Amino acid sequence: MPMKIIAMIPARYDASRFPGKLMKNLGGEPVIVQTYRATVNTSLFDEVYVVTDNELIFNAVVNSGGKAIRSTTDHQSGSDRIAEAVRQMDVDLVVNVQGDEPFAEKKSLSKLIAAFDQDKRKEIDLASLMVRIIHKDEIQSPNTVKVITDSNGLALYFSRYPIPFSRDSSVDTQFFKHKGVYAFRKQALLDFQKLEPRLLELSEKIECLRFLEHGRKIQMVETDVVGIEIDTPDDLVEAEKLWNRNTSPQ
Repeated sequence: MPMKIIAMIPARYDASRFPGKLMKNLGGEPVIVQTYRATVNTSLFDEVYVVTDNELIFNAVVNSGGKAIRSTTDHQSGSDRIAEAVRQMDVDLVVNVQGDEPFAEKKSLSKLIAAFDQDKRKEIDLASLMVRIIHKDEIQSPNTVKVITDSNGLALYFSRYPIPFSRDSSVDTQFFKHKGVYAFRKQALLDFQKLEPRLLELSEKIECLRFLEHGRKIQMVETDVVGIEIDTPDDLVEAEKLWNRNTSPQ
């Protein structure tokens, strides 16, 4: 029997670096609406929902014909918010798509889902995307979460600090950025909400570390699609440029 797969887009209004970013205009609609539509248009999911505690975001999605779920406000992360929403749903796999990624695309999400098809022993709790970092300023930036893996692609650690540390300049050190797109088995997602945040997660402010600190496995999937995450007003400007290029007549 094929897995039932849904996408959940956690959305909060008060982003620390760019408050209200999900309601900013992009191509004539709020960013969150464009993200929802892009996710639906991949045709990978049985259902797509926005999960939010904010009335403006909820109404924007519903009024555009989308599906949204109201959540409570006391959540430490997007994954906690999604866990509340899926508790009573009959699903196998839950894909967490970030609300500030309006260019969600099928290629990367397909690879993420395929990781579970290949996991015959059901050893993987969570899979997530990573992309190779090219620009040095991203390696140094604390806004870019870096990830290192073992030879099988299982995550060893996530950090805002440049990892691995390049001590020997003769070694071709490669750096990978963690893209905040996750795929959970439903039970793993429910388990995540019950796990206590520990020192590493609280220190780095990276929710994936909660899984690692509790001994769970995270399969990283490499993609070559960089995309644009809207974290700052400058990112929105770049997103507008890309949107205009993608929608202009050829």
